[in-house]
Amino acid sequence: MALEPLAADDPVEVGGYRLRARLGAGGAGQVYLAFSSGGRPVAVKVVRPGLGEDFRRRFRRETQAARQVHGLYTAQVLNADPDGTPPWMVTAYVPGPSLREVVERHGPMPAQTVFLLIAGVAEALLEIHRAGLVHRDLKPSNVLLAPDGPRVIDFGIARTAEATTLTLSDMRVGTPLFMAPEHVTGRPVTPTMDVFSLGAVATYAATGRSPFLQGSPAAVLYRIVHAPPDLEGCPAGLRDLIERCLAKDPAARPAPSDIMDMCRARTAGQPAQTAQAWLSPDIAATIAGYAAPGSLAEPGPSVP
Repeated sequence: MALEPLAADDPVEVGGYRLRARLGAGGAGQVYLAFSSGGRPVAVKVVRPGLGEDFRRRFRRETQAARQVHGLYTAQVLNADPDGTPPWMVTAYVPGPSLREVVERHGPMPAQTVFLLIAGVAEALLEIHRAGLVHRDLKPSNVLLAPDGPRVIDFGIARTAEATTLTLSDMRVGTPLFMAPEHVTGRPVTPTMDVFSLGAVATYAATGRSPFLQGSPAAVLYRIVHAPPDLEGCPAGLRDLIERCLAKDPAARPAPSDIMDMCRARTAGQPAQTAQAWLSPDIAATIAGYAAPGSLAEPGPSVP
């Protein structure tokens, strides 16, 4: 969602950061716009009161995981207190909406834009996997679109690549429409899970829907494990790459570096130049509305 004024019951300051506006909300809490002591916009994620110790452990794990990941296509963690009252985390502010918001508002993206999107997300996955992590919840609402390329966010259910299998508790979290078959069936945790999810996210960007359609969670999970993806309406140039990402056999999926090479070949070497009008004019105009207003950056208390 776009910037909204603070509500009457919102905190004024968290961890020394003076909050200026609302950025978005989820079941676990609220995200606010704030500014660093040097005037840089930041996003402050604040966990809502009343959540139990299990959620605190998850938030602590999210903070630890996100701190390990570096790269141009993720939102860097700048500060955090997962044991605070309430727990909070500060990341670099990404001036743009989620992929889900953009597709809901503007419809499917052109093939060229989707290739650039895939390349950026694949680079983010490369850095996530280099840190020894598997994201496990890559979906349209966890991909933000900034003027200079996409950003992957939310490491709330990330796991180390050394994890052997998924427990029943693990399988309860995640988003069914974008889960890999091995996530559904409780097979070993590997980085190829994220590649499958990338294929599903790319399908959503190109067609406006999941490759496994809507329906009951049980029906969706069955199709993910047993049925071929529905790529009706997917541009021919994208279809081969997406099909490879959506292979049921994890070993048959391409590595993120290979995905980047394939995208580069399709876009005449442009994935490294997403700042040069990588989005259509209507989407770029929407993103312009997410720039942090300078009038909000008034002096506040020093930030640790």
